[in-house]
Amino acid sequence: MQSVDLGYSITPVCLTFCECQTIAAALSTGPIERSRAGARHLMAHRAVAALARGERLVELAKEWLGGSAVPFRATLFEKSANTNWLIPWHQDTALPLASRFERTGWGPWSKKGDVSYAHAPAWALSRVIALRVHLDSSNADNGPLRVIPGSHIQGVLTDQAVANYVSTHGEVSCLSPPGGVIAMRPLLIHASSKAQSSEPRRVLHIEYADSLHVDRHIQLAVV
Repeated sequence: MQSVDLGYSITPVCLTFCECQTIAAALSTGPIERSRAGARHLMAHRAVAALARGERLVELAKEWLGGSAVPFRATLFEKSANTNWLIPWHQDTALPLASRFERTGWGPWSKKGDVSYAHAPAWALSRVIALRVHLDSSNADNGPLRVIPGSHIQGVLTDQAVANYVSTHGEVSCLSPPGGVIAMRPLLIHASSKAQSSEPRRVLHIEYADSLHVDRHIQLAVV
């Protein structure tokens, strides 16, 4: 992790080009339920689980989380000429949970597939780091991740507070070659524009926590 915590970092070389191609090929076959933006709940996919639990990514996650890093959620984001989309400025605040409960600071609740999700408080989200594994190049023309450095320290914000913060702070585009990894804290304000080229941009977004046991009677689901 950087000496100054900007809420993100870029490791330009982590996987080889051949590894990226192999994973992309594995994700193109098999019973994966896709949406317009990609596919969620991929920790059950053998190739994704092997990558997420491998030493390289776990060690990167540990740099942010400390002595332990457990992968619990994997999502494929896939932009192409046929599936082009944008994401407005936001924070990632919903976590998949093993069971539903009532606790101050948690909620509202929702369902994605068979999995229960709740918006989480800042203290729980601080124990999570996302690693965005780039299977293709992420460049200025194919809708890269854009972030507001340091914005995660503001805690959980309303949509209006996010918009206000963005209006007074500069953004950075996070570019990466194939095989690069961008680490990102969930509360970092971020966005993604539509691609301006036909080049594909496939990213595996894998989230890690320091433990699946967040608190008494609160456990993350592995999805």
